[in-house]
Amino acid sequence: MKFVAKRLDVVEPSPTLAITAKANALKASGIDVVGFGAGEPDFDTPEHIKVAAKRAMDQGKTKYTPVSGIPTLKQAIVDKFKKENNLDYEKNQIIVGTGGKQVIYNFFMATLNPGDEVIIPAPYWVSYADIVRLAEGTPVIVPTTLENNFQITPTQLKKAISPKTKVFLFNSPSNPTGAAYSKKDVFDLCEILVKERIITLSDDIYEKIIYDGLEFINPAMVSPEMKEKTFIVNGVSKAYSMTGWRIGYGAGHPEIIKNMDTMQGQSTSNASSISQAAAEEALKGDQSEVEVMRQAFDKRRKLIVDLLNQIPGVNCRLPQGAFYAFPYIDKLYNLPKFDKIFSEANEKSRSKVFCDILLEKYNVAAVPGVAFGDDNALRLSYALGEADIRKGLERIQVMVKELT
Repeated sequence: MKFVAKRLDVVEPSPTLAITAKANALKASGIDVVGFGAGEPDFDTPEHIKVAAKRAMDQGKTKYTPVSGIPTLKQAIVDKFKKENNLDYEKNQIIVGTGGKQVIYNFFMATLNPGDEVIIPAPYWVSYADIVRLAEGTPVIVPTTLENNFQITPTQLKKAISPKTKVFLFNSPSNPTGAAYSKKDVFDLCEILVKERIITLSDDIYEKIIYDGLEFINPAMVSPEMKEKTFIVNGVSKAYSMTGWRIGYGAGHPEIIKNMDTMQGQSTSNASSISQAAAEEALKGDQSEVEVMRQAFDKRRKLIVDLLNQIPGVNCRLPQGAFYAFPYIDKLYNLPKFDKIFSEANEKSRSKVFCDILLEKYNVAAVPGVAFGDDNALRLSYALGEADIRKGLERIQVMVKELT
């Protein structure tokens, strides 16, 4: 008897979670591991948010809520969109889920039919393609290049659209590259998208972590016509260091929201009532600590990119947002000692072998680029202190020297 559903044949366990778990296990055994794998801020949740959660518990707000979220949180989300993005939504166009990942999962489950295509620029967040497959859709991966700042071009987008295309997935700032689209870039893509009968899913989770004065923009902000055809995913995990609270939210056409509500009602029902109260405070309350964290990430990104580019054979662009560096290490694959190890490893992915050596012999955890659709690179999160960044990069330097 086979106990595993066939639908799981098309997906893999999350590589980022697996690497973080392995690094944590090594740390628990007493090994000094530098972990560049985790996709979460290393700061604590701001105190006023935690106070709001405690207050909610004290007031007995510990029961089931409406599936799609408590009215006051939905209103806070509506107000956020109006104030920060100049977008008008009603509460029936908002849904709250258990993290941004659930919102994305429910969106695809509620919109895709078997064979529907979803255009995903690569490198991409590890879960996008697998969630599409679980929803019986077909990921259409469009490779981008380091030289073009890991951005899909209008020409590439137009070429990728077919009669089966249902969704275009847009993520800016990006996980894993940190690339962010300028206003002109977004307008150029929307010239094509506005003419097509497809939905744009805009993943805005890193909206507030952006650098060098770049103005955040998503496709819904381009025009009323694009807003009608765009579904926005966002949340409080990254900007407010609330990853464990598990609150994400979506905004879009009422019909999509209604169908997602049905999906969620038959799976998890509502997100945690306490976490919803905390998220409401995050959106409505003092925003100063968001800027403190952003400035700290800004300093770290400059440090990690500078140190990476000092390593012979490594090429890393300065990310424009999020808290990830995505260095290209493909020249290191030509090192004779690495080539020998790779040949003996019986693996298809060079970036995976590189990261395996890095963790097992040098106690540094990083995520192989193959997990994001680009085997030429690896992802390093700089959501850790400066001392650990320096220590980790020193170990990578040692590894490269010993492979040379």
